[in-house]
Amino acid sequence: MLYRHRYLLTACPLLLLFLLASYLIWPTLEASLSGLSTIQLGVLASLVAGLFTAVGALPIFFIRKLSKTLEDSLMGFGAGVMLAATAFELILPAMDQAESLYNHAGITLLMLATGIGLGGGLLYLLHNKIPHEHFISGQDSPARAHKIKRVWLFIFAIALHNLPEGLAVGAGFGGDNLAAGVALAIGIGLQNMPEGLVVAIALLSLGYSKATAFGVTLLTGLVQPLGGLIGAILVSMVDLMLPLVLAFAAGAMLFVISHEIIPESHREDNKSKATAGVLLGFTVMLGIDILLD
Repeated sequence: MLYRHRYLLTACPLLLLFLLASYLIWPTLEASLSGLSTIQLGVLASLVAGLFTAVGALPIFFIRKLSKTLEDSLMGFGAGVMLAATAFELILPAMDQAESLYNHAGITLLMLATGIGLGGGLLYLLHNKIPHEHFISGQDSPARAHKIKRVWLFIFAIALHNLPEGLAVGAGFGGDNLAAGVALAIGIGLQNMPEGLVVAIALLSLGYSKATAFGVTLLTGLVQPLGGLIGAILVSMVDLMLPLVLAFAAGAMLFVISHEIIPESHREDNKSKATAGVLLGFTVMLGIDILLD
C-alpha cells in the first residue's frame, strides 16, 4: 500500500512548500507587478502559466509511462484546481463587479448567466468543428479527422484546453484585482503541469521521441498567451462589460472541466482516485486564494 501511494507522500509536502513559498514571495511579487498594465499582466501571467505545461512534461526524460491510477489522479487534481479557480477568481469577482456596477440582482444574474452560456457555447462549437483527439478516450471530431496526422489531433485538443484557460488568466486581471489574477494564473499553471505530463506520455505511447513529445507539449502551452491577450484586451475595453467577460471565461473553463477533464479521469476503477484528486486540487487552489488575498 505504501509503495502504491508513494507519490502522495511526495506530492503533499511539495504542495505545502509551494503554498508557503507563494505566501512568502507574494509581497515582493505584488510590488514588482503593480506598475504593469492589465494587458501586460494578462500576457505575462498566461505565458508563465502556459510554460508550466512544459515543466510538467520534464519527467518524460526519466520515465516512459504512468500508471493509470496516477494518471487519473493527476487529471482529477487539475479538474479540482480549475473548478476552484473558476469559482473564486472568475464567478465571484464577476458577481461582485456586476452588483457594484448595476446594483440590481436581476441584471447581475442575467449578465452572469449570459456570459457563462456564451463561453460554454463557444467551446461546444469549437469542439464540434475542430478535429481533435482526447488523450484517453480517442477521437471526438468530424469525419475528416482520419486524414490528419494523429499528433496534430493531440495539438488541437490541448489548444482547445489552453485557449480558454489563457482567456481566463487575462480576464482575471480586470477590475484592478491583482491578487485574484495572480492566484488564477498560479492555479492554471498548477493544472497545466499534470496535463503536460499526460500529453507528453500519450505522445510517447504513439511512438514519438522524447524530444518531439516535449517540444509539442511546449508549443501547446504557448497557446495560452494568445488567450491571455484576448482576455486582457476585452476587460480593458469597457468596464461595464467586465462581469460578462469574466463569466464568459468561466463558462469556457466549466465546459473544459465537465466535457474533457473529469470524463477522462473517471474511467476503469479509478473514479475514487480521480475524485480524491479533485478534492485535493480544489483545496490547494483554495489555499492559494486565501494566502494571496
